[in-house]
Amino acid sequence: MSPRLEKITQQRLDKLEKLRNQAINPYPPRCQRSHTIAQALELFQSQEKAQATAETLHLAGRIMSHRRMGRATFADIRDGSGKIQVYFRQDNLGPDKYNLLQELDIGDFIGVGGPLFRTHTGEVTLKCSEFTLLAKSLEPLPEKWHGLVDAEKRYRQRYLDLISNPEVKARFETRSHIISAMRRFLDQRGFVEVETPVLLPVAAGATARPFKTYHHTLEQELYLRIATELYLKRLIIGGFDKVYEIGRIFRNEGISTHHNPEFTMLESYEAYVDYNAVMAMVEDMFCHIAREVSGQTKMPYAGKEIEFAPPWPRLSLREAVKSYSGIDFEDYPDEESLRQKMRESGIAVDEREGRGKLIDKLLSDFVEPRLFQPTFLLDYPVEMSPLAKRKPDDPRYVERFEAFVAGMEVANSFTELNDPLDQEARFTELEELTKRVGQRSEELDLERVDDDFLQAMRYGMPPTGGLGVGIDRLVMLLTDQQSIREVILFPQLKSKTEL
Repeated sequence: MSPRLEKITQQRLDKLEKLRNQAINPYPPRCQRSHTIAQALELFQSQEKAQATAETLHLAGRIMSHRRMGRATFADIRDGSGKIQVYFRQDNLGPDKYNLLQELDIGDFIGVGGPLFRTHTGEVTLKCSEFTLLAKSLEPLPEKWHGLVDAEKRYRQRYLDLISNPEVKARFETRSHIISAMRRFLDQRGFVEVETPVLLPVAAGATARPFKTYHHTLEQELYLRIATELYLKRLIIGGFDKVYEIGRIFRNEGISTHHNPEFTMLESYEAYVDYNAVMAMVEDMFCHIAREVSGQTKMPYAGKEIEFAPPWPRLSLREAVKSYSGIDFEDYPDEESLRQKMRESGIAVDEREGRGKLIDKLLSDFVEPRLFQPTFLLDYPVEMSPLAKRKPDDPRYVERFEAFVAGMEVANSFTELNDPLDQEARFTELEELTKRVGQRSEELDLERVDDDFLQAMRYGMPPTGGLGVGIDRLVMLLTDQQSIREVILFPQLKSKTEL
């Protein structure tokens, strides 16, 4: 802390002590509040129209500014709903009470009481007849509460970011509205929201490296979930026709503008439909949410405009990869031949990656960046999708789509594999791949075998359409943010000791 900040903090501690010496509790347990600031402003406007007498209101909030002019002081206070000016006058409060204003600082919380009036400049103001200190702030707000621009500090001390930058608070309120709109959309379609475990004996359901932990009572290693898929499918097997979960997912992977190790995902499963029905639902859902949030289907993003209204273009994955990378992966039926072709094309590859991961790299490097408007990529090779159902007319491919917007994958869907023998065979192939590369499965971005799920499948699962939606990325799109850290309240950061 700089000497200047140390001095300010000490001054505030001195004021705190002075208040306590006057038998004033700087942190009372409760306050009297009759209205939020937004409600008070709305009430005043209605009273003005009716030419009614202004009544005494009791408001509360944080002091954001104050201006003392002899026997009168103006201050702005803010609560969660808005900001209002407060007018303190010695004639109204009395000299002793008025002098207590000297012990207040920007950042303190106060309660105020009095009627509202409109100043000669037209600003609605509370004429204070009483005030109470609710919480003394011991640290100064950053540079007059609007100067917090350092990204690292904003993320690490998000509370200061929210105080200093009202647009950030508004963005996270929008995030809440987006999730609520998603829930309403699904609830209206008859889906049931459920909760599934976070601590799992097997980190299955996706191709990702998990976080590992240890349960001392069970004396067992457990993993934070990398997906909710396999437990939601168990519920389909158990008789639920439509289920969804919105929850945190944990993947031990890199951090970027599009990735955070813990993120929020929607997963939904609907019995008796395929990926075509899910595709139509995704278009409708995104369009519905955009309208709920902004009243329109066109949204600004990165200086351009995204149109969410359906129908979205549908492209074959194979044709898209071939068109943008120049490589037709069907000409290279095994991992070694495809790896060699990619090397010849100047693409760096990992010797441990199978054919599915190599195709995924072609997709990520060459196709995704070119998909700005909402677009579906359809029909993936079976190696990329061990939990998806094969296409009846070509078993080398599965019925899968991914939705891309602004170069980001935002949704992933399968016609779910419900043949237990086929599923077991695919898991066996994955185990063999793990043995080939000579590492434990949890150390690799591989699908892992969940024997209990295989057992559940043997009781029969109806045809099912599954869906995963990255909510953080959806929020990025609907709030025009290019970094995932701007839409996660507390993104993952290095500890201070490692900086």
